[in-house]
Amino acid sequence: MLIRLTLLGFALGGALFSANVASAGDTSSEYQDVPLGVSGSGPLTRPKRGDGGTSAFYEYTEQLPAKPGVLLRQEPLEVHQLVPGAARNLRLLYSSTDGIDGGTVIPVSGSIFFPQGTPPEGGWPLVLWSHGTVGIADVCAPTWTGYREVHEQYLLQWLSQGYAIVASDYQGLGTAGTHPYLATRPASYSNLDIIRAVQGADFPLSDKVVLIGQSQGAAAAFATAGYYHDYAPELKIKGVVATGIPFFSPAALQFLLQSRPRDKVDPMLGYNYTAMTLIEQLNPSFDVKDYIAPAAMQTFRDIETTCYQQIKGLISERQLTYNKSFLVPPDKVLGIAFAQMGYPRLALPVPVFIGKGEMDRDTPLKMQAALVKAACDAGSVVSSHIYPGHDHVSVLNTSTNDSIPFVAALFAGDEIEGNCDSLPF
Repeated sequence: MLIRLTLLGFALGGALFSANVASAGDTSSEYQDVPLGVSGSGPLTRPKRGDGGTSAFYEYTEQLPAKPGVLLRQEPLEVHQLVPGAARNLRLLYSSTDGIDGGTVIPVSGSIFFPQGTPPEGGWPLVLWSHGTVGIADVCAPTWTGYREVHEQYLLQWLSQGYAIVASDYQGLGTAGTHPYLATRPASYSNLDIIRAVQGADFPLSDKVVLIGQSQGAAAAFATAGYYHDYAPELKIKGVVATGIPFFSPAALQFLLQSRPRDKVDPMLGYNYTAMTLIEQLNPSFDVKDYIAPAAMQTFRDIETTCYQQIKGLISERQLTYNKSFLVPPDKVLGIAFAQMGYPRLALPVPVFIGKGEMDRDTPLKMQAALVKAACDAGSVVSSHIYPGHDHVSVLNTSTNDSIPFVAALFAGDEIEGNCDSLPF
C-alpha cells in the first residue's frame, strides 16, 4: 500500500480515510517515538520560513522573561482584525516555550476579545479559541489578517453569552521562526501560555477556562487538555469543545489508500509542501531539494509569503500534480512529521464535546468517530454529537446549540456524564 503525503490535507482536503479507519485504537504513546530537538536550541537556529510582513509589534528585541506565560505588550487591533460585537479587541505578545525543543523561551502573539457589559464578580468566564489552518507565513496570523466571517459569527456567539475569548496565533505565526504546522505540542504550549499571560495580567477574567477549537485548532485544543497537567498544572481547565477534529493514528495509516490519481491537478498539494517545513524543523538532515521537483519549487517557496487559500489557487493555475511535484515519494520522511501530530493522551482529565458534521470531507465522520471511540475506551468523558447535512465548516456554528449549554454546565460545576455508552458507531 502507498501512503501519500496528501493525507496531511485533512484540514481542508478530501475524504482520505477508508471505512476501516474507525478500527483505530489508542495509540497515543506511539506518537512520541520520534525524538524532539535538543533543549535550548530554539526556533531561530532551525530553518526559518514565513518570517516578515507584519508590524514591529511582533518583534521582541528585549530580554525575554525567564519563564513562559508572561504578557509582554498589548495594543488595540485594527478594524479588519476585530471581532464585530466585542467591547474590546486587543493584540497581545507573550512569552511561551518552544514546543519543538521544549525548553527555549520565545515570544508568541495572540489576541483577547471582551464581551459587552460589566464583568461579573470573579471576572468574565474565559474560553480559549484555537484556530484552524491558515498557512505558515507570518502574514497569515489571525491577529494580522483577521478572521473569516464564519469564525466571526462563531466567536460572537460566545461573546454574546458573556465569555471573554483569548486566542493564540501559535508559535511562529506572526513572530519569528517557522510555524510548526500541525504539531500539537507547540500549539498546546502556545495555548497554555496565553491563558497564563492573560490571567496573570490586569484583565477582569475568571480563573477558569474552557478550550474550544475547530479542525487544526480542534486538535490543538484536545492536545492542550492532555498537556496541561504536566506543563501548566496551576491552570483550571474545565473542558474542551472540538469540531471537525482530526485523528492521526499509526493503526489508521495501514488502511489508507491512495486517494487520487498522481497525474491529476490537486489543490491539496499545498498541505504537502507545508508539511515539508515541519520535517525541516524536526530533522536537521532533511533537505526539501531531495524531494520537491523543479516544477513545484516556486510554489513551495510561495508558502513563505502566501496563505492557504491563495496557495490552492496557485496550484490550480500552475497545473501541479503529485507526479510533477516530487522527485521521489516523501513517504518515508512523513513519519518524522506525523509523530508530532498526535495527542499526548486520550484519557483526558476533563470532559470533551466533539461535534461532527455528517458531510465532513475534510476530517471524515469515520475519522472523528475513531477518536471518540478511542477516547471513550481510554476513560475520557465524551459528549459526542453528529450533525446531519453539515460539513467541516458549517458544523461550527450549528454545534453551538449543544456546545454552549455544555460549556455553561462546565462553568456551573455540573457533572458531565457524556454518552460513551450510547454511541451510534
